[in-house]
Amino acid sequence: MAQTASKNTEQDESLARLAGKYLTFLLGEESYGIEILKVQEIIGMQSITRIPRTPAYVKGVINLRGKVIPVIDLRLRFGMEEAEVSRKTCIIVVQVTRAEISVTMGIVVDEVSEVIEISAGEIEPPPGFGAQVETAFILGMAKTENAVKILLDIDKIMTEGEMEALAKSAG
Repeated sequence: MAQTASKNTEQDESLARLAGKYLTFLLGEESYGIEILKVQEIIGMQSITRIPRTPAYVKGVINLRGKVIPVIDLRLRFGMEEAEVSRKTCIIVVQVTRAEISVTMGIVVDEVSEVIEISAGEIEPPPGFGAQVETAFILGMAKTENAVKILLDIDKIMTEGEMEALAKSAG
């Protein structure tokens, strides 16, 4: 019994650390959020230079004020169908850190929604789907007035090997 209470206290403390401001965006019908402190800027879609022999979700690189940054399509990374680019499609420029590697990269999303404040009481741990489903990149599930938003750990979207490859592609 004491072990269960201790585990619940640890989980509550962990979820409390997740409280804060999140930039929310859409991929299809689903709403996601990433910590606002990870976001550098939001830019409209622009011409992306394709890099040969990269996974389909790596769209290529863009020149952002003289700096070459890799761009990934989050839909494709999550195994969703590719969507037509619309006037609402944009690139969120984020700072991603994994192990010793730090990369500024762009993530293509269908539409940016808003910045919202999420309290610890609105956050639940990610559901367990068993060992077959990878959910390490999900921080938690935020219950808002009329929807559930999937809170992403942007640092865990890519594996260390993928991060190394992206860092090299950006020069």
